[in-house]
Amino acid sequence: MKTLTLKTKYQTNATLLPNDFIDNYMADANGEFVKVYLFLLRHLDDPCSSITVSTIADCLNNTEKDILRAFRYWESAGLLRVEKDSEGKVCGLELLKTSQRSGTTSRDSMPAPASEAETGREPSRQQKTSGKAVQLDTFRAQKEIKSLLFIAEQYLGKTLTHTEMETITYFYDNLHMSADLIEYLIESCVENGHKSMHYIRKVAFSWAESGIETVPQAKERSALYSRSCYTVLNAFGIKNRGPAPSEIEYINKWADEYGFSSDIIEEACRRTITSTHQPSFEYADSILTRWHEKNIRHLKDVSILDEAHQKERSSAKSSLKSRPAARNLNNFERRSYDMDSLEEQLLNSN
Repeated sequence: MKTLTLKTKYQTNATLLPNDFIDNYMADANGEFVKVYLFLLRHLDDPCSSITVSTIADCLNNTEKDILRAFRYWESAGLLRVEKDSEGKVCGLELLKTSQRSGTTSRDSMPAPASEAETGREPSRQQKTSGKAVQLDTFRAQKEIKSLLFIAEQYLGKTLTHTEMETITYFYDNLHMSADLIEYLIESCVENGHKSMHYIRKVAFSWAESGIETVPQAKERSALYSRSCYTVLNAFGIKNRGPAPSEIEYINKWADEYGFSSDIIEEACRRTITSTHQPSFEYADSILTRWHEKNIRHLKDVSILDEAHQKERSSAKSSLKSRPAARNLNNFERRSYDMDSLEEQLLNSN
């Protein structure tokens, strides 16, 4: 077969992309990250270019967080150097040569996942044959783990301990969470003020049990969680604090286990305040549990249940009124006696 010769007459106004990027970087990167990198190449050394994180997000139909996430990825891959000002905001970017690529964690230092005793799961065939570190199967997996460990350190603001590296590797290898999902997991937890790996691990298990496999699914769950928490705290008049762990358990129970919408949860909280005159998650839980047992799904179902309850009370009152009144001993007419006459009769009888 004859070899094809590729030519072009349009060499000006072009963006040069290194072959090494295509051969060794592009296939392993998220498609959105590649778009960001190409966009930066397009505007490299352009004297007319005046870009910001916001403009990049607008041009690529992404959020600013997505753009910053791409910056961190390419920085961890060794293709980008991010400069920040005193406030920690991105103020400059430097594209590096592909030959300057460097990793943050060597393969030998990659941690093993949690032990069988910790997870309660049957170890994989690969874990049985190797009692030390996880032997990741692909070069792509190795790079993603390195990138995740680097990104986690940026979010947590510290060097990861071996246990923390084990935990992140466990998310990837045993829970089969994608690199993007793990990154969003850490990002969302840190943004909510939780940098504890124990807390992050609990959220990861919760996502895995709920079948969350993508970032959009996780964002939807986070939005639902935020709405539910806000609804409850606002209905109870709780200000200037977030829900306590025990309160979160109740909220998750109502929203996830019972599947109640925000308006039904809000109604239960309103009735709680009316009855107890103070916030009570236990009392609200008793209401919602009863509604769950009655298969309540909409506010109109609550109204129907209320009407049935009122009819029962009215019927009970009517039955009480229809019963004959009990005889009252105090209603008997009192008799009057002449004690002097009785005494005289007794004396005469003797």
